[in-house]
Amino acid sequence: MSLRATCPRMRKVIEVRKEMRSGYAACSPVTVKSGDRFIPTRAGSNWSINFHYANENCWSPNQNQRAKDASTDTGKDAVAYAALLRNELLGAGIETVPDPHTDDRRHTILMQDTHSLFRYTIHTKRVPSDSEISPYSLSPLSNKSHKLLRSPRKPARKISKIPFKVLDAPELQDDFYLNLVDWSAGNLLSVGLGACVYLWSACTSQVTRLCDLSVDGDSVTSVCWNERGSLVAVGTHKGFVQIWDAAGGRKLTSLEGHSARVGALAWNGEQLSSGSRDRVILQRDVRTPPPMERRLQGHRQEVCGLKWSPDHQHLASGGNDNKLLVWNSSSLLPVQQYSDHLAAVKAIAWSPHQHGLLASGGGTADRCLRFWNTLTGQALQSTDTGSQVCNLAWSKHANELVSTHGYSQNQILVWKYPSLTQVAKLTGHSYRVLYLAVSPDGEAIVTGAGDETLRFWNVFSKTRCTKESKSVLNLFTRIR
Repeated sequence: MSLRATCPRMRKVIEVRKEMRSGYAACSPVTVKSGDRFIPTRAGSNWSINFHYANENCWSPNQNQRAKDASTDTGKDAVAYAALLRNELLGAGIETVPDPHTDDRRHTILMQDTHSLFRYTIHTKRVPSDSEISPYSLSPLSNKSHKLLRSPRKPARKISKIPFKVLDAPELQDDFYLNLVDWSAGNLLSVGLGACVYLWSACTSQVTRLCDLSVDGDSVTSVCWNERGSLVAVGTHKGFVQIWDAAGGRKLTSLEGHSARVGALAWNGEQLSSGSRDRVILQRDVRTPPPMERRLQGHRQEVCGLKWSPDHQHLASGGNDNKLLVWNSSSLLPVQQYSDHLAAVKAIAWSPHQHGLLASGGGTADRCLRFWNTLTGQALQSTDTGSQVCNLAWSKHANELVSTHGYSQNQILVWKYPSLTQVAKLTGHSYRVLYLAVSPDGEAIVTGAGDETLRFWNVFSKTRCTKESKSVLNLFTRIR
């Protein structure tokens, strides 16, 4: 008789050991058969693979260049073709051709998730209705693609890269701190050339000399029209501010108070603000005797930029001390001070579209455009332009602005705000583009440079932008 038959306890131990061996073998990784990939079984389901691009800020230079070329006809055709392919291959359901310059273009063409390259979704099968696909249609395209192809195409924005007029401007000074060109509401262009101020009519192309300061041994350092276009203020190298009647060609008054040249002027109704190398800003009412003035002292170096806000409540000033100051009409001290620029701040422009939005540009060591919310005192955004920012001006009809530049590219750039997309780049001046003025209709600009030329460009559209933010959270559209 065997041991297994005679010892029940031994048989039980042997059976337990066999069970343990079989359990170890079942759990052992050696016995599991596996491949290099996992392919799930999904019978009767449809898969869509969505390709996601990286964020715009991470685009390569070639992709950035393709984005800039999207405003051309070829670029827009490529956008429409890409949307058509997405409809047919991925079922994106795009019905209108997206605008490549709008802020939400990533949401209309591209998907919002930018963290993964692929995303798998399961769509349940359903029978299309008669309104979507006609059973008699011979076209291989879907109904969404037909709507895409029939959608109205926005006319291409074409900005001529050649000026439509060029005028000679002998003795136009190549000085960053001066403001020698301004365009009036009456379509008269005032230009300071040496010791003289000349008026050029955009209607008749007639040129007249308004004044000559050489008899006093002085020279012109700034010019500025009032809002009605009847009076022109002339700042001089000796620190005087003269008020001239353009229609009558006569000097109305000469204001003293500055001890150095007056390089910046800004009208606010009947009040005139002047900034000088003596670091002082003077505000005077031209209807009152000269002793009536307000002295604003906040800059430590020459004041080279002055602009009043569209609501006539705040004055922005820029100086060679790299400071941007904001003043109100009652205080003698600045209510806001911005010190982010690393060079002189001459380029200043208030937005006519968003209340409290201020743009500024820095000199050679800074080269940045910066935007400020003066309602809250916060910095909004900035971009490096690559060269000295000399002037800024907003479009009167669209949310765009133009900047002129000096060292080292001497270019003119048109920007779309708030995306800060470059709409156009214009070149032609061989020196720094130090002077800028916008036409009364808001369509054309004139630029001046040390190459002693004035160049006229058509850069802005007359069509007023109808897209405005209605959100109650938008501080720019709220009345305080």
